[in-house]
Amino acid sequence: MAIGRPREFDVDTALDLALHVFWRKGYEGTSMSDLTEAMGITKPSLYAAFGNKEDLFRKALDRYVDGPGGYYQAGLEKPTAREVVEHILFGAADAMTDPDNPGCLAVQGALCCGEAAETIKQELAARRAKSEQQLCERLGRSIAEGDLPASADAGDLARYVSAILQGIAVQAAGGASRDQLRKLADMALRSWPPV
Repeated sequence: MAIGRPREFDVDTALDLALHVFWRKGYEGTSMSDLTEAMGITKPSLYAAFGNKEDLFRKALDRYVDGPGGYYQAGLEKPTAREVVEHILFGAADAMTDPDNPGCLAVQGALCCGEAAETIKQELAARRAKSEQQLCERLGRSIAEGDLPASADAGDLARYVSAILQGIAVQAAGGASRDQLRKLADMALRSWPPV
């Protein structure tokens, strides 16, 4: 049995580099040449390690969710609904204005996708819907525990928070400052239902 040559690059580092290329240029705006140049690897090495461009984007998106976008999952673990939403909104404002992490890959990627990237657009929409559903379930638990009023609608609240998050992402992409985005988060929290 023949043994292939060992990889001459660090997969995690290469994936981080690809993530930043997709962030800067969007899915459709990123060419294979952009990726191989940034990652410092050849096309055959990229295909062998990550699959095609679409597969690489999905892996980069997973990397984003587990890394710079990790504030969302951490927020869902907070003890009260208000703390959940506060952590998520302020986490988004901070993450999306971090000069090392330019914005929200899930929202920016969807805004830049045309018909040629329909599967990526659908993937991003499905991931946003899954996040909203996770928040809805968390808020539903808060209603059941008496942390939110029994009259509250977890679905409506989750959609509201998701809309604010997407607005923060678009505002950040347009150059809004961290202070401006944190003010938006604060305004949203002021309308949060009292217990």
